[in-house]
Amino acid sequence: MSDKARRLFEALDLDRNGTLTREEVIVALRTKGPSLAASGVLPFWGLQDADASSALFDAADQNGDAVLTLEEFAAVVERRFGWSRSGSEPGGA
Repeated sequence: MSDKARRLFEALDLDRNGTLTREEVIVALRTKGPSLAASGVLPFWGLQDADASSALFDAADQNGDAVLTLEEFAAVVERRFGWSRSGSEPGGA
């Protein structure tokens, strides 16, 4: 997975428990989104309102358990933001 996806996940994980809830995604993007975009962790066009952030959460929650793992999150944001998953980590997973 890309370093960008991992950094964004970690920035959104407000309680640092290794998973994201819908509320964390919405709150973190609202409060931290502009600074994340300014630092290059999030594309500026990725800044969205609460409804769009909620829809992003729904798209990523593959198993419907109402929490996102890093793997679920990365699969969606890498595709949506066009981040490469290959070539960044020698030797594979």
